[in-house]
Amino acid sequence: MLYLIYAEDVANSLEQRLAARPAHLARLQQLKDRDRLVVAGPNPITDSEEPNPDGFSGSVIIAEFPSLAEAKSWADKDPYIEAGVYHNVTVKPFKRVF
Repeated sequence: MLYLIYAEDVANSLEQRLAARPAHLARLQQLKDRDRLVVAGPNPITDSEEPNPDGFSGSVIIAEFPSLAEAKSWADKDPYIEAGVYHNVTVKPFKRVF
Protein backbone atom coordinates (compact mmCIF):
# COMPACT_ATOMS: atom_id res chain seq x y z
CA MET A 1 0.00 0.00 0.00
CA LEU A 2 1.05 3.60 -0.53
CA TYR A 3 1.77 5.95 2.36
CA LEU A 4 2.16 9.70 2.54
CA ILE A 5 4.97 10.99 4.72
CA TYR A 6 4.64 14.70 5.47
CA ALA A 7 7.48 16.18 7.48
CA GLU A 8 7.63 19.73 8.80
CA ASP A 9 10.95 21.53 9.24
CA VAL A 10 12.03 23.52 12.26
CA ALA A 11 12.67 27.18 11.49
CA ASN A 12 16.03 28.07 9.97
CA SER A 13 17.06 24.47 9.32
CA LEU A 14 18.60 24.93 5.86
CA GLU A 15 22.18 24.34 7.06
CA GLN A 16 21.26 21.11 8.87
CA ARG A 17 19.16 20.02 5.88
CA LEU A 18 22.03 20.51 3.43
CA ALA A 19 24.46 18.63 5.69
CA ALA A 20 22.14 15.60 6.00
CA ARG A 21 20.91 15.69 2.40
CA PRO A 22 23.26 13.02 0.94
CA ALA A 23 22.16 10.43 3.52
CA HIS A 24 18.50 11.42 3.10
CA LEU A 25 18.71 11.06 -0.70
CA ALA A 26 20.52 7.71 -0.41
CA ARG A 27 17.54 6.26 1.50
CA LEU A 28 15.12 7.61 -1.08
CA GLN A 29 17.25 6.14 -3.86
CA GLN A 30 16.93 2.71 -2.23
CA LEU A 31 13.13 3.02 -2.40
CA LYS A 32 13.35 4.19 -6.01
CA ASP A 33 15.64 1.29 -6.96
CA ARG A 34 12.99 -1.11 -5.60
CA ASP A 35 10.20 0.69 -7.54
CA ARG A 36 8.55 1.72 -4.27
CA LEU A 37 8.94 5.50 -4.54
CA VAL A 38 6.13 7.47 -6.20
CA VAL A 39 7.31 11.01 -5.46
CA ALA A 40 9.56 12.85 -3.03
CA GLY A 41 10.58 16.44 -2.61
CA PRO A 42 10.81 19.47 -0.36
CA ASN A 43 8.39 22.34 0.17
CA PRO A 44 10.24 25.63 -0.49
CA ILE A 45 9.24 28.46 1.82
CA THR A 46 9.21 30.90 -1.08
CA ASP A 47 7.57 30.39 -4.46
CA SER A 48 10.76 29.34 -6.24
CA GLU A 49 12.14 26.28 -8.01
CA GLU A 50 15.68 27.10 -6.88
CA PRO A 51 16.90 26.73 -3.30
CA ASN A 52 17.43 30.04 -1.58
CA PRO A 53 18.31 31.27 1.91
CA ASP A 54 14.66 31.07 3.00
CA GLY A 55 15.01 27.28 2.98
CA PHE A 56 12.15 24.83 3.20
CA SER A 57 9.08 24.31 5.35
CA GLY A 58 9.07 20.52 5.03
CA SER A 59 9.02 17.53 2.71
CA VAL A 60 6.58 15.10 1.11
CA ILE A 61 7.26 11.47 0.29
CA ILE A 62 4.75 9.04 -1.18
CA ALA A 63 6.05 5.49 -1.23
CA GLU A 64 4.98 1.88 -0.96
CA PHE A 65 5.41 0.00 2.31
CA PRO A 66 3.98 -3.32 3.55
CA SER A 67 2.16 -1.62 6.44
CA LEU A 68 1.59 1.66 8.23
CA ALA A 69 3.87 0.49 11.03
CA GLU A 70 6.70 -0.15 8.58
CA ALA A 71 6.16 3.22 6.88
CA LYS A 72 6.35 4.94 10.28
CA SER A 73 9.44 2.98 11.23
CA TRP A 74 11.13 3.96 7.97
CA ALA A 75 10.17 7.62 8.42
CA ASP A 76 11.44 7.64 12.02
CA LYS A 77 14.93 6.74 10.77
CA ASP A 78 15.21 9.64 8.31
CA PRO A 79 18.60 11.38 8.60
CA TYR A 80 16.79 14.73 8.71
CA ILE A 81 15.31 13.75 12.08
CA GLU A 82 18.73 12.99 13.55
CA ALA A 83 20.07 16.25 12.08
CA GLY A 84 17.31 18.26 13.75
CA VAL A 85 15.61 19.32 10.50
CA TYR A 86 12.15 17.91 11.15
CA HIS A 87 10.03 18.80 14.18
CA ASN A 88 6.92 16.85 13.15
CA VAL A 89 6.40 13.87 10.85
CA THR A 90 2.98 12.57 9.85
CA VAL A 91 2.56 9.20 8.14
CA LYS A 92 -0.79 8.04 6.78
CA PRO A 93 -2.20 5.74 4.11
CA PHE A 94 -2.51 7.22 0.63
CA LYS A 95 -4.82 6.09 -2.16
CA ARG A 96 -3.72 7.01 -5.66
CA VAL A 97 -6.61 7.90 -7.96
CA PHE A 98 -4.64 9.42 -10.85
